[in-house]
Amino acid sequence: MSSVAMLLPTAGSEGIRSHVVDAVLKAGPNPCPPVIVGVGIGGSIEESLILAKKALLRPVGQGNIRDDRLSDLEQLILADVNRRGGGPQGFGGSVSALAVHVEMKPCHIASLPVAVNIQCHVARHCEAII
Repeated sequence: MSSVAMLLPTAGSEGIRSHVVDAVLKAGPNPCPPVIVGVGIGGSIEESLILAKKALLRPVGQGNIRDDRLSDLEQLILADVNRRGGGPQGFGGSVSALAVHVEMKPCHIASLPVAVNIQCHVARHCEAII
C-alpha cells in the first residue's frame, strides 16, 4: 500500500504527520496490521517514493540515527497512528503500527513531496554475503 502527495512547503511537519496518518487509516486492514510505515520526504516525487521503500529496510523500531528531528517525527507519527485504535488486523486495539521509519533528502524550496509505503508486519527479507 502506497501513497504520495506534493504538499505545500508551509504544511511542515504537521502536514506530513496528517498525510501519513490519513494514508494508514485509508489502508485500513488491507496491509495486515500491525504495519511498518516507511515515509520518504523530499527530493523529487519519484525520489520520495524510493526513500519510503528504503526506510522499510531499516531494522524494525530503529530510529533515524542521522537526524534527531526525524527520529522525533517517527515517534510522533507512530503515536498518532496507534492512537486511532485500528489494532491488529483492524479488529481494534492500541497497536496498529509497530514502527514508523522516515528518510529525507533536500528538495526544491517550493515543494514538499511526501511518500508513504505501508508494509505488512511479517516483513520478510533476507540477507546474503557473496
